Amino acid sequence: MNMKGKVAIVTGGARDIGRAISIKLASLGVKVVVNYYNNPEEAQETIEMIKEAGGEAIAVQGDMTKNTDILTLVSETVNTYGDQIHILVNVAGGLVARKTIEEMDEAFWDNMMTLNLKTVFMVTKAVKPYMPQGSSIVNFASQAGRDGGGPGAAAYATAKGAVMTYTRALAKEFGPQQIRVNALCPGMISTTFHDTFTKDEVRTKVAASTPLRREGEAREVADLVAYLASEESSFLTGNNIDINGGLCFS
Repeated sequence: MNMKGKVAIVTGGARDIGRAISIKLASLGVKVVVNYYNNPEEAQETIEMIKEAGGEAIAVQGDMTKNTDILTLVSETVNTYGDQIHILVNVAGGLVARKTIEEMDEAFWDNMMTLNLKTVFMVTKAVKPYMPQGSSIVNFASQAGRDGGGPGAAAYATAKGAVMTYTRALAKEFGPQQIRVNALCPGMISTTFHDTFTKDEVRTKVAASTPLRREGEAREVADLVAYLASEESSFLTGNNIDINGGLCFS
């Protein structure tokens, strides 16, 4: 796959899966705009890794729950790389905390919906006017959107399930303009997400239950994103693709 000259925005692109995606796309010739939330050192490290590998990228700070920050992200992209954005990868999101229905309040629920669903809507709406025919959007759902998630993840799972439905709706709306929209539903991927929110014994059990008998790696997710962003997948749209080592089948 050679995507030289294309421009991509990767929200949450400075660490873990987002970092792997930013590096992978840059390695294929894409000019990458790496959005990060609150860790400039981490973002700069990602940019340096890209440049050391011969790629081109810039980092732009922004809270994707704030429309002003989203508009700044798009403006910085256009000012730096021109008025066409060919690839959008909506990685930004998170679990924040595990809470049962009894433990969560309305504010927590609303925060989960904003962080994991509304951000996809707002970023896509802001970027769409700059996307030419042949562009690709890759959203991030989750295996939790398929199976309801683990203990205390009801709000997160619900938001990710909505991302899956929104992806199908966008594929129908944008298809006549030759813009493709797909989503990934990662399972147990070895990242700081699970370092923070998943107990070691649970991770061991899940890995043992997976047909491939291991956790996934961020680079494996990045490879799939690159395929979906490329012309190699030109007849794929509206898909929610599982990447979980065979643990859960759609």
